[in-house]
Amino acid sequence: MTSSLAEHPDRARPAGNEGHQQQSQQPKPRREEPAPRLSTGRRDGASENTNQQFFIGEQSPLLSPVDNQDGSSSDPGADSADEFQTTKSAWYMILLTISIGGLQIAWSVEMSNGSPYLLSLGISKSLMALVWIAGPLSGTLVQPYVGMMSDNCRIRWGKRKPFMLGGAAATIVSLMFLAWTREIVTGILGLFGADPQSDGVKFCVICTAVLWIYILDFAINTVQAAIRAFIVDCAPTHQQEMANAMASRFVGIGNICGYLAGYAHLATTFWWLGDSQFKELCGIASLALGITVLMTCLLIKERDPRLEGPPAKDKPGVVAFFKKIFTSIKRLPPQTKKVCQVQFCAWIGFFPMLFYTSSYIGEIYADPFLEENPNMTDKELDELYERATQVGTFALLIFAITSLATNVFLPFFIAPTYDQPAVTADAPGEAPSVINDYEPEQRSWTHHLIIPGFTLRRAWMFSQILFTGSMLCTVFVRTVTAATVLIGLVGITWALTLWAPWAIISAEISRRDEERRTQQQRLSPSRLDTLDGYSSDDNQDSDLGKDEEEAADQAGVILGIHNMAIAAPQIIATVASSIIFRLFQKPRGTPGDHSIAIVLALGGITVLISALFIHRIRDEPTVAYDEISAVEEGDAAPRPSVHSRSRSFDQPPRASLERATLVRNKSFGGMEY
Repeated sequence: MTSSLAEHPDRARPAGNEGHQQQSQQPKPRREEPAPRLSTGRRDGASENTNQQFFIGEQSPLLSPVDNQDGSSSDPGADSADEFQTTKSAWYMILLTISIGGLQIAWSVEMSNGSPYLLSLGISKSLMALVWIAGPLSGTLVQPYVGMMSDNCRIRWGKRKPFMLGGAAATIVSLMFLAWTREIVTGILGLFGADPQSDGVKFCVICTAVLWIYILDFAINTVQAAIRAFIVDCAPTHQQEMANAMASRFVGIGNICGYLAGYAHLATTFWWLGDSQFKELCGIASLALGITVLMTCLLIKERDPRLEGPPAKDKPGVVAFFKKIFTSIKRLPPQTKKVCQVQFCAWIGFFPMLFYTSSYIGEIYADPFLEENPNMTDKELDELYERATQVGTFALLIFAITSLATNVFLPFFIAPTYDQPAVTADAPGEAPSVINDYEPEQRSWTHHLIIPGFTLRRAWMFSQILFTGSMLCTVFVRTVTAATVLIGLVGITWALTLWAPWAIISAEISRRDEERRTQQQRLSPSRLDTLDGYSSDDNQDSDLGKDEEEAADQAGVILGIHNMAIAAPQIIATVASSIIFRLFQKPRGTPGDHSIAIVLALGGITVLISALFIHRIRDEPTVAYDEISAVEEGDAAPRPSVHSRSRSFDQPPRASLERATLVRNKSFGGMEY
């Protein structure tokens, strides 16, 4: 008490000893909240009251819990919340997202070398189509399930890290067992006297390899779901766009590393990883994935999930799982729902481009040789198509380099709309104000590179149109150089596909999650019980919104549904491609086979439809979480929230808050650190 009065000598003291005795015997009454007053917009430590800060979701401020008189927060989770919403450095973003680069190396090894490896085991092309359905099938089922399980995880050291580590371990084991399938199966069966060259042993080898392919795809999707949700949870709301841009850069780096490794001859350098190219690639991918995931998990702190209270009590079983997924789809945030519509149409065209590009380039390369010598032997055809595959891999390398260059340099020219500047307020109910960190004298030269009106959404839409034009041109192109240029241009589209949808969805999820946590902190008198044991008060849990419907809005489930919108159309693309190949494909070694070009062109048309859906997406973030919930529950008008009630005080009009996202965020801009 003495120190408090010494710090504030201007407070009125009671006169005389009686007043002094009364003051010492009775607790000091809570001082009234100060009158609403706009923040001066100064940075932390420069304002008169730096204890209370929050970040704005463009339409709705995120209010922090009221601080005690001594400056300590009344909520033990408040400091943690502030910690996760402070602006992060470039090194933090690198460590946060580097694991997705290691995962991409593993995925690129499977995509570029998986088919030749399976063919070398003796698998037929008709069975190959069933094998590669494993990817979209696991993406449709595994990622939503992993997202749901991680949302409900309440381990002290994080709810995403267990799935990242477990999925990474399963991926490494799958890669190594897949690469050594022939030796393992023949060795085990050889103990019982089986002939390694017999048809039965070969059949067992093929079945085991296919099994490991499915396990590998399920493991990769587990890691990917956990990493994407981890990025959303750990990146501040106002840096979600930057975090996803950094993640897309590491995806590009992973692609380049994977394609370079596949293009190079590794036997002389990495002989200790195996006696074949595929074994060495799997060893390199395993090392990269293990190291990057460990770096992220050890160096990035995750929010303690116990502070969120107990998870919703879900009924176990397949029926309950699909019921929750269906409920979550109906309750998707509006921006996320539009992004999923875009992805569903776009990935019908992306899937054949990713899997058939090397074959498309290779056929163009082989056509002149087939026309000169139409009577090649099988051995000569194998040698020709092996060279053609290398040429196609080089085109994919150009594709990956273009994608990475786009991810590095394009952010300098994008006008940020999904990065949100921070705002401060000195008391709950006070009008928010944007922290003005971007005075003209503080702006760097990169600020002048921004193209007004060239938002991330518009760049994404233009890239889809570019993809359509490039794929339509594949029907007419007949030279390797021109075809390689077309595939290189598509790298621009791929870069924005790895950036824009994740940035839009992550910004919306992060904003809603932060508002939910803020409401819980304001409504809960104490959150200490959640650290030692969960409260048994069901009414309190209901007030905090921890019911099944609100659990359906968490990051893991939403990102899982988004991945369903990516994976499901790949199954459609596989079936449609098989039908087109059946109608237009020519026998192997026959020149003039343009069936793949037809598939690519038709896929470009579906991507053009996705560009029309992008046009419907808004550049500004959406309304507050509780207002969305009111609309979803069928209310005629959204019920007033703690945010909307605060607007009864004097504050700038909504338009002034909406313009906050047009302020250049210094955390954004790619390499501007």
